[in-house]
Amino acid sequence: MAEKRDYYEVLGVEKTATDEEIKKAYRKLAMKYHPDHNPDNPEAEAKFKEAGEAYAVLSDKEKRAQYDQFGHAAFDQTAGGYGYGDSAGGFGFDVSDIFESFFGGFGGRRSSAGGARAGDDVRVVIDLTFEEAAFGCEKEVNVTKNVSCTACEGTGSESKTTTRCPNCGGRGTVNTARQTILGQIMSSSTCSRCNGSGKVVNDPCKACAGRGYVRKTVKVKVRIPAGIDNGQAISMNGMGEPGTNGGPAGNLLVSVRVRKHSVLKRDGFDVYVDKKISFVQASLGDTIKIPTLTGTVELTIPEGTQSGAVFKLRGLGIQKIQSSGKGDEFVTVTVETPKRLNSEQKEILKRFDAASGGTLESAAAGGQGDSGYGGKKIFGKKK
Repeated sequence: MAEKRDYYEVLGVEKTATDEEIKKAYRKLAMKYHPDHNPDNPEAEAKFKEAGEAYAVLSDKEKRAQYDQFGHAAFDQTAGGYGYGDSAGGFGFDVSDIFESFFGGFGGRRSSAGGARAGDDVRVVIDLTFEEAAFGCEKEVNVTKNVSCTACEGTGSESKTTTRCPNCGGRGTVNTARQTILGQIMSSSTCSRCNGSGKVVNDPCKACAGRGYVRKTVKVKVRIPAGIDNGQAISMNGMGEPGTNGGPAGNLLVSVRVRKHSVLKRDGFDVYVDKKISFVQASLGDTIKIPTLTGTVELTIPEGTQSGAVFKLRGLGIQKIQSSGKGDEFVTVTVETPKRLNSEQKEILKRFDAASGGTLESAAAGGQGDSGYGGKKIFGKKK
């Protein structure tokens, strides 16, 4: 048998440590090595029990005094010490009981005496149009999950009756005693015969093979809230996998994929659209039609509008979730440069340029000594 480590060393404290320091050290180790955090880890389980043994001694003033004087021999009757405990030579405590009394339960994650466990969550993905996400809608989704067997009413029994498990006596858990240097250490685990239900089926249902549930695809109606965005999810409580042994059902998590709009773009609750206007419209101003979520609206373009100008249509964006407010729509205008002009159009532009200060004629002259058409270079064409 390996030599037992010093209890102060186990908890990582000095021999002069206060009761609070010992308590704090044990809390840290117990949380770190608890079986719920380290499933199927024998090394962690051993350290968890070792910390419990150390704390059981050092947290008791009388036992700590005896340990400080005689070491581990103080609790070993065969070594002639002052032995504490039962005839087995140990304390007879359950390390799990120390943890439970110390922390008041492990965050509610431990199974109840009947082995009740919550069901798993079920995840599905649903596709929405841009408008469906913006305005909200109701959709029907197919969900494949376990449902209660109607043939046996969920009992798993052909006769719809069960009997008390002979292995655990109906408790759903079994206790196991292990002998350590401190005596018997008791641990509790889910009964393997009844899987924690405390009941067994003697005549398994043919429809579900005694499981009490069958795999089935069911239709579920989902209300999509207005304003939901791509990648977000809706949680429907209790619509997931059923719990076991009376535990609550899991949740149904519906993730949404929103298809792109042909014209509109979204950023948060705001909507964006690009609109092209002509040189004349930008120069003289105009009233143009703009697409929105609720149809087309008219937008006034003022005289002298420059390419890249942005106009805001207040309140024409997307409904904010759980709010009465809405986002805005932003319109970015781009002034189009005319292409493939005919001779008449070119002449008009030349006259316009001349009236504006003669930019084209000045550039065309450029030391050439004539006032002929010099627009070829201006429009990017080779002579």
